[in-house]
Parts: sequence; C-alpha cells; structure tokens
Amino acid sequence: MPHRRWPDELATDELRLQLDFLRFSRQTAVGKVAGLTPALATAAPLATSPRTTALGVIKHLTAAERYWISIIAAGADLPSLWQGSPDPSWNLSDTDTPPTVIAAYQTEWTHSAVALADKGPDDLTADGQRTIRWIMAHVNQETARHVGHLDILRELADGEVGE
Repeated sequence: MPHRRWPDELATDELRLQLDFLRFSRQTAVGKVAGLTPALATAAPLATSPRTTALGVIKHLTAAERYWISIIAAGADLPSLWQGSPDPSWNLSDTDTPPTVIAAYQTEWTHSAVALADKGPDDLTADGQRTIRWIMAHVNQETARHVGHLDILRELADGEVGE
C-alpha cells in the first residue's frame, strides 16, 4: 500500500482538509489494486454485479472525479467518461491493466488540482448550481464508498485484508 498520511487533525482550512481526505482515499483505492494480477484485478466475483471489478471501480472513480471536479466545478472542456446508460465507466477494455488504469486515475488527480487551484469552498461551480464545498463532500463520500467496495473485492481476490 502506498504511504498514506492522515489529514491534520487540527486543520482549519476547510478546502485543504477536504483535499487531504480525498488524497488519503485515493491512495487507499490505489493500494487496494496494487499487486493484483490482471486476472484478479478484472475478476467480477459478485454474481449480481458482473461489471464490479477492482479495475472497474478505479475507472469509475476516475470518471466521477473528472465529471464532478473538472467538468461541473471548474467548467473544463474535457469529455465525460460516464455518458451512457448503463454507466460505461465500469467497463473494461482489452488494454486495461492495473498500471494503465491507475495511471489514468492519477492523471485525473492532476486535472482536479488544476480545476480547484483558484477555488474556495464558498465559490459556486461553473454551472452555478452548487458550491465547491458540496462538490468536495460529494467526491469524498463517493470515493470512500467505493474504497469499501475495493476492500471486499481485494479480500475476495487474494484474501488480503486491512486498510
């Protein structure tokens, strides 16, 4: 698991705290996939959720972060990665491997940092419908929820448990 540092417990900068928790959850997500073989990373062990794979979760997190932070919050001219029904962000291609999917997720972190560079928690999103505070709370809960799915998928894949 990559080195993770808990956010400052005496933090007073709200947006910094939100970003630090997001960083922590992102690193946890990547750590849950690290070391999995391509076969284990693309396995769908839940019969009722045949598109739920470790790599699919990471691809979905990439799409969610792009949509909410770069597109909605900042108005960036980037293509959405989850247009369609059912949500295609979970789908894997023949070229998806743990390193390529993780690299795409990490690239998205850079897009998010650029998108939020001049924003404060009270600022409105590019569409004027939400605050940056709301976006960050939403992306944090979305990421943390899916890290829980990765906990289960990793345990089913190779028995590894823990944070």
